[in-house]
Amino acid sequence: MPSGRNSDVRQLTALMIAPDREMARQFEESATATRGFQILADLKAYPPQQTLDIRLRQLQPEVVLLDLATDLDQAAALVRSVSVTNPAIHVIGLHTHNDSAAIVRSLRQGASEFLYAPFDAAIQEQALARIRRLIDPRAQARPEAGTVAVFASAKPGSGASTLAAQTAFALRRTSSSRVLLADLDPMSGTVTFYLKAAAPGSGGVVSVRHGIDVFPAGMAPGDSLDITRLRELLGRARQEYGWILLDLPAIFHRATLLALPEADLAFLVTTAELPSLHLARKAINLLGQLGCGKDRVRVLVNRVARRSGLAASDVQKILGATVDHSFPNDYSSLDRALAEGEPLGAGCELGSEIEEFAGGLVEAAAAGRRNQAAESALAPVEVRV
Repeated sequence: MPSGRNSDVRQLTALMIAPDREMARQFEESATATRGFQILADLKAYPPQQTLDIRLRQLQPEVVLLDLATDLDQAAALVRSVSVTNPAIHVIGLHTHNDSAAIVRSLRQGASEFLYAPFDAAIQEQALARIRRLIDPRAQARPEAGTVAVFASAKPGSGASTLAAQTAFALRRTSSSRVLLADLDPMSGTVTFYLKAAAPGSGGVVSVRHGIDVFPAGMAPGDSLDITRLRELLGRARQEYGWILLDLPAIFHRATLLALPEADLAFLVTTAELPSLHLARKAINLLGQLGCGKDRVRVLVNRVARRSGLAASDVQKILGATVDHSFPNDYSSLDRALAEGEPLGAGCELGSEIEEFAGGLVEAAAAGRRNQAAESALAPVEVRV
């Protein structure tokens, strides 16, 4: 007997496009349990563009359930054309397994969600909830979602973990919001080491001194990152924390490239040394090709010496990108803080710069919310009769 847990929630109308009939059968069985979709039509082959346009006009579905496994090239083209429709139709990619290449490509083309066999009911219900929030403007009247910021080094050892940890402390003081710091670098676990954050015995997070909650290395998805699990983690965290900071492996690592699209802010950390700047330039070019351009990825230059041979203009010329912020080389203050697992504070040169950096993030986030509220107030109200 089907569960009644979703009986009070409206089903989403859907067009299914699935050449892989076995996968379609598995999905339909799982959808019967969640009772989240009303499938209006089921196409057993990828349709030509004209046919797709006709079916979308006829059916007016809220979502398209699209097979990404049979032919990713054809499926990506369909995602792109469906995602630009007006009114919006949301694409949910379907796959036989958790394929990172299909995830990244489909999301880049405009897909809203990704589900894979055996189509876990809990994950499917979470995707349904997110789609419903996108469709129903009234669902936006919920607590302010937290901001996700990621930190990754161009070259290992450039100090991304240090900046992530110290920025978390500064955000806690500057914004008075709850802050979560997730160590997603299982190979080094630098944040976990710095903050002396041992894995918990039974809880999901470790509360460290000064009010920062930490996911230690190994507790959160890392080297074998599961994008669905990461989304689940971030979805919950956004409702509980004002700021969620992710310390990621070096920028070219697979886990980092998968996590970047999930972030609101992305910081690429480099030092002023030529090898690090060279890798940072390569990373900026790669991210641009992946759709994460200079408007989304910000450059931080760490450990800048007082008498550095390179001026700020020289660094920017090498990188071909604007430097968002620079941090001084303040080893003595940092060593003392790391030895005790505590914040730097604004009393030292590096701590003062991090405090200023965090304050800028808080101000920018507040300005963004004000602009969004103003746009919503001026937006016309759609009346359906």
